[in-house]
Amino acid sequence: MTINYNKWSAMPEQERMNIFNRSELVISDVMDTVSQIIDNVKSNGDKALYEYNRDFDGVKPEKYNLRVSAEEFEEAESSLSADVKEAIDFSIANVLKFHKSQIPEGMNMIEIRKGVFAGEKAIAIESAGLYVPRGRGSFPSMLYMQAIPAIAAGVRRICIVTPPDEMGKVDPGCLYAARKCGVSEVYKTGGAQAIAALAYGTESIKPVVKITGPGSKYVSAAKRLLSGIVDPGLPAGPSDSAVLADASADPYKAALDLMTEAEHGSDSSAILVTDSESLARKCMAYLDTLAAKLPPQRKKFVEDVFAGFGGIILVDSIEEGARVVNIYAPEHLQIVTEDPWDTVQLIENAGEILLGDNTPFSNANYSIGANAVLPTGGKAKTWSALSARDFIKYSSIVYSTAKGYRDLEKHVKVLADYEGFAAHGNALKLRNDNV
Repeated sequence: MTINYNKWSAMPEQERMNIFNRSELVISDVMDTVSQIIDNVKSNGDKALYEYNRDFDGVKPEKYNLRVSAEEFEEAESSLSADVKEAIDFSIANVLKFHKSQIPEGMNMIEIRKGVFAGEKAIAIESAGLYVPRGRGSFPSMLYMQAIPAIAAGVRRICIVTPPDEMGKVDPGCLYAARKCGVSEVYKTGGAQAIAALAYGTESIKPVVKITGPGSKYVSAAKRLLSGIVDPGLPAGPSDSAVLADASADPYKAALDLMTEAEHGSDSSAILVTDSESLARKCMAYLDTLAAKLPPQRKKFVEDVFAGFGGIILVDSIEEGARVVNIYAPEHLQIVTEDPWDTVQLIENAGEILLGDNTPFSNANYSIGANAVLPTGGKAKTWSALSARDFIKYSSIVYSTAKGYRDLEKHVKVLADYEGFAAHGNALKLRNDNV
């Protein structure tokens, strides 16, 4: 297997920057196509969605409803094994406990000066559309990772869009998770067309004010093009990850964990950043042997990633490695060093930070409780993990007593005059003239 291998200190600047290219950043080649899809959905509504389900997802039935029925929920639940349902229940409980801790007080006020009060009122957004991908697998985890924070925040209307299979059915694990979370509005549509439907609405799907969820570069492009119509949420495109490790790390475990995000697809990214050449070489060997044992599709994805958007970077020190990680700003970061609690102090940019080899990406993706919908494509420099806060907006609340007003009056008049806003000044200067 071909694996990109680079020594950071020996790389020219341009090559260094190329390391941080990710497929999400290269979406210009699909923008025209996505723009046409959006226009079609806007103009033709459900008709366009049915056509795209047929053309893109190979849906065979001629007649079926876009919205999942109550009978389909029942059928999905009965088809799942007890252990799958138990695992989903277990994970939902953990995720709910974590996100309940993020809910702010309804309203808080502080006294700025005597008689002058200011604060904030937290208000849940009115509606949210959750995108759950399916093209490369089934993702009930992505459903509950989005639904639970929205529910915890108090969003009144939550709907889900997800691609159907060839028979026009939604993944049963997703339907079970939706029902457990209390969401019954689920639609059979995916890709850019689903994002357009959530933004503009169709005969079956009412528009929402915010969209969340990861997806392909087509989904990312649609969110970007529709950002003036709907809040597209955090940038969650193809997966990317980094493992920052020193000589104390187990190369076998490092290889196992590196492959977990790489197997999402050929457009994913996964890098090992280490100051140990021995660890790097051993990890490369394990990657080669472990990848060969994966199912064919996952094997191809892993091979493509480590020859494409992924690889191994050898640095001179963990401090330099942390600087590389901060430039990369990974969606997922695992730190496996002699003292990860010390190393984590060096990290400024990462969607999530997992400490030690007992905290693999897999556990965080499914069951620990922290959210696994994370900013991708280097956007962890300014974005955070999906949380209940993403579904809450804040209104400033201000109140003044008569004395508080008098304390402000002089200073506000001066500033209004200085900035040339006569009406601002008159609102105070002439306030009592008509009494």
